[in-house]
Amino acid sequence: MNIEKITCKDVMNHICESLGEDLESQKCVDIKKHLSECPNCQNYFSSVGKTIEFYKKYDLDVSEDCHKRLMEKLGLDD
Repeated sequence: MNIEKITCKDVMNHICESLGEDLESQKCVDIKKHLSECPNCQNYFSSVGKTIEFYKKYDLDVSEDCHKRLMEKLGLDD
């Protein structure tokens, strides 16, 4: 099994794409700056990255309810 390691740039691209922003837009530049200075956001950013890596590594099938609860815990629910 070949697992790709997710990079900070991958996550930033995803965040900015979710915001409908270009990676070099002012909003994304501001987000990167904030992340470099805020320990709380750094921890959150790290935990989301680790969760994504875990899911990719173990290729888990989870129930819709489990997925929904995870997204809520991560603050990623719609």
